[in-house]
Amino acid sequence: MGSAYRLLTVALLALVTIIAFENMAISTAMPAVAKDLDAVRSYGLAFSFMLTAELLGIVLAGVWADRRGPLPSLYAGQLLMAAGSGMAGLAPTFAVLLAGRLLAGLGGGLIVVALYVVIGRAYPDALRPKVFSWVSAAWVLPSLVGPPVAGWVTSTWSWRWVFLLVIAPIAVTFAVVSTQRDRITGGSTAEGARPDHSTTDRPADKSGHRRLALLGLGVAVSAGAMQWGSTQLSATQALPVMLTVLGLAGIAATAPRLVPPGTLLMSRGLPSVMMSRFLLTASFNGALTFIPLMLVNERHVRLTTAGIMLTVGALGWSFGSFVQGHHALNNRRSELVVAGGASLTAGILLLAAIAALGWPYYLVGLATALSGLGMGLAMSSISVLSLALSPVRDHGRTSSSLQVSDVLGAVMGISVAGAVFAAMHNPLGSDIRVYELIWLSLAAVSALVMVSGQRTRT
Repeated sequence: MGSAYRLLTVALLALVTIIAFENMAISTAMPAVAKDLDAVRSYGLAFSFMLTAELLGIVLAGVWADRRGPLPSLYAGQLLMAAGSGMAGLAPTFAVLLAGRLLAGLGGGLIVVALYVVIGRAYPDALRPKVFSWVSAAWVLPSLVGPPVAGWVTSTWSWRWVFLLVIAPIAVTFAVVSTQRDRITGGSTAEGARPDHSTTDRPADKSGHRRLALLGLGVAVSAGAMQWGSTQLSATQALPVMLTVLGLAGIAATAPRLVPPGTLLMSRGLPSVMMSRFLLTASFNGALTFIPLMLVNERHVRLTTAGIMLTVGALGWSFGSFVQGHHALNNRRSELVVAGGASLTAGILLLAAIAALGWPYYLVGLATALSGLGMGLAMSSISVLSLALSPVRDHGRTSSSLQVSDVLGAVMGISVAGAVFAAMHNPLGSDIRVYELIWLSLAAVSALVMVSGQRTRT
């Protein structure tokens, strides 16, 4: 926060906060969105479509930043996020809202990768750890305040304002980033920072970039086809079934090429690290996505209350992250991953029990806290393991694979849960058995982390 870096630091933290708020706050507002736009059956698409576009943005941003530096990706990401949020906030139909979510997700993916490149190029080595600690705090804060604020905004005004509120801050960050152009590109680099020297792509670089971009596009299109088709399966028509099958086949053909060989087989070492990350994000995101819908539609609680239940989960995540950072646990990362999987499984099983047995709704807070605790213990430990198990020269590729596992896991978890909900949704009665089935299935997925975590040892 010194005078040389203050504006740039504030802009970066503001962008992280905006993206985190967009991810967390929308979860609380979505029950009202689905009801207003008559899209309860397709509820999960609003989340999984955005994540799919974010996955594409992450892959494309890596290629773009390598070839042109972080600024083009950063500018385009902000413009796309603002346009997507505006389109979603003004959407007259659910289809238009989904288009807005796609734009916002693509923008978010471009921004996230560009931010890390900016930090690497604009800040000296001694300052980067401090910057990353501030970035972590910027992710946590919206997780704590975003859900209840979104519930209050939706109840007081309209769900549309939850989307529209982010446009003004993006306009400010865009202007600030523009004033810091020289620092980001190396024109006024402080001592110790790495200037952004333009390089000419070699033919091999261009070929590799093109291949990576095509793989990213392939997995994104395949995931989108699978998601849309799976939500239409109840119509028993040939086209949704065909799209679902083709989408799954496309994911199976492209996704394994973006992660280390042996990931699908849970091979020992780095492949099991990636699979653990995939299983964690799939089960966690799939489970939490449907909590507000269940609380509002089945237990008839207020949106603000539903948001508070998600906030408790964020507190559990923060506590888990704090615990795993203790120096006494530095050499027990695999055990922490296993413990995280066990805690997440317990939390999701508690959600299923609350739905099946009619237990008080406030126990959902305990369930989300257990789930968040598991994620806090395991996610950071997986990040440490991923770098420890790969040579320094491969850290960039390893980090990219980790992000792909992150987002693809969330997409698949939400998509499969959404497909089950769409196929079994009863518009005239209760869906309590559907929630029970979804959460039991996802608990089985998270339980696999206790196996993959053991196999992260080498």
